[in-house]
Amino acid sequence: MTTPTLARHFAAMAYNNAWSNHRLLAACAALPQADFVATRTSFFPSLKATLNHNLTVDWYYVDALERSLRDAPPNADFMRFYTPPEPYDDCASLARAQRDVDRRLIDLCVALSDADLARTITVPRRRGLTGHPAPRLLAHLFQHQIHHRGQAHAMLAGTSVAPPQLDEFFCTDDTPLHAADFEALGFTEAMVFGE
Repeated sequence: MTTPTLARHFAAMAYNNAWSNHRLLAACAALPQADFVATRTSFFPSLKATLNHNLTVDWYYVDALERSLRDAPPNADFMRFYTPPEPYDDCASLARAQRDVDRRLIDLCVALSDADLARTITVPRRRGLTGHPAPRLLAHLFQHQIHHRGQAHAMLAGTSVAPPQLDEFFCTDDTPLHAADFEALGFTEAMVFGE
């Protein structure tokens, strides 16, 4: 077996991100709407708010990555990704939008080259444009998702729906545990891990 490249690692992380979102949002979809929007203790006050935040931040960073990697100018209207701050009221609509941006992130990461990873990604902020090495920005994006999914996972534990396992992905003996999800998502082990 060859040692995976950094680009291959980011591709696997993008697949993991999509799988984790799929599992978490499937569990949240089993909740009554009242539980999805109920006030809970966390950084954001509900599952709805937390999961909408993850989505809007994905829109923002994936847009910046796509634009920089194709040498397009930064998005002058980047604040539109946060207006409104919670664009989806129900889990089903939010899950569809999350799947779409997850697919964009997978496509972006699968296409990464060593040259792409050496690039600086321009990210528009309220204070002006900032530049970030591509690997650091991708690592930040994945960490952001993990951080807030963990909060949503903990909030879900306070409902009638059990929070799903989100760590049955990378180890080879996890393969049977995520096989049904991979089939639902159209993933194969070869696609995800490049093997």
